[in-house]
Amino acid sequence: MVKSRRLHLLLILVVLSFLLIYFLPCSNNAHKEEKPSPVHILILSSWRSGSSFTGQIFSQHPSVFYLMEPAWHVWVKMYQNSAKVLHMAVRDLVRSVFLCDMSVFDAYMSSQKKKSDLFQWETSRALCSPPACDSFSRTDIITAGNCKTICSKYPFSKVEEACKTYSHVAIKEVRFFDLKVLYPLLTDPSLNLKIIHLVRDPRAVFRSRENTMADLKRDSNIVVGSQRTKGEMGPYNTMQVICKSHVEIYKAGSQAIPSFLKDRYLLVRYEDIVRDPLARAAQMYRFAELHFTPELQKWVHNITHGKGHGAQAFDIGSRDALRVSQAWRRTLPFQKIEKVQNVCKDAMDLLGYRLIQSEEEQKNMSLDLLFAQN
Repeated sequence: MVKSRRLHLLLILVVLSFLLIYFLPCSNNAHKEEKPSPVHILILSSWRSGSSFTGQIFSQHPSVFYLMEPAWHVWVKMYQNSAKVLHMAVRDLVRSVFLCDMSVFDAYMSSQKKKSDLFQWETSRALCSPPACDSFSRTDIITAGNCKTICSKYPFSKVEEACKTYSHVAIKEVRFFDLKVLYPLLTDPSLNLKIIHLVRDPRAVFRSRENTMADLKRDSNIVVGSQRTKGEMGPYNTMQVICKSHVEIYKAGSQAIPSFLKDRYLLVRYEDIVRDPLARAAQMYRFAELHFTPELQKWVHNITHGKGHGAQAFDIGSRDALRVSQAWRRTLPFQKIEKVQNVCKDAMDLLGYRLIQSEEEQKNMSLDLLFAQN
């Protein structure tokens, strides 16, 4: 009888051990897999390169929390410093935003800040829909104008609250000039960072910068120093620094790359986006692990095939995107083209932009020939 009881107890212990070994770990794993790690996307570019439009391709996606140039706050607060000095502060701010820790803005904004104090907040669909604003649905395509009118009065705490509800966090930034500065973020185990490096023909960038020179004066002074922005060569000095940074970023991202950068760097030319918007948007979405919905496909087509001419410098409205992207060829004097080509030759060669040798060639060169080196 005693032996029978002992055997019975032994069987119970064996069954309990089996359950502990096989079922509890599975339950824990299942719990861990409930919420996948967020994907972090950095659109890395320079001013007047089509980055605001490219940012909108991500902003309008219902799975993406997007901010446009949050480092603007750093540069406004610490404008006496050079871009190189500010790199670290910008990097720390970007890391905090990726982790949805918006307390980082306390160092750069008033303690009484509202959501609407955040630079270009209205360009973020995520800040124009729940929980950041209750007037629109998260699946709506939302224009900045409509959002700014309706959603401006919400508290700043809604920025962090909204960020934590998305599977992807995307930032568009124009204030990095060295990819190596971002290596600590790429090796940070708390981040899953992917970098989209957006470039544009330097001649087009130069022409667009001419139209917005006053708006970019403070940024240009930080990039090259206030003395070098003065005089006839000032704009070309700025372009030289920008072009050199694109060369260095591209080389670091695509040539002899470290293992932690593998499959995490993508170069995109703005001209290729406007020539085939759906294909390039699909490419960027695949890279970012996002689904290209039919609604977004329709929006991308419509916003790039409108009749607008892009008259408003910072407006992201429907336009004939391909025509607007090539407007510099009709309006930029050849003398200026030569100077831009001279200071940006290395970047143009490396990124596949063909040099124009004469006014006649400028007038007659087809769009395909302009990128024949690609």
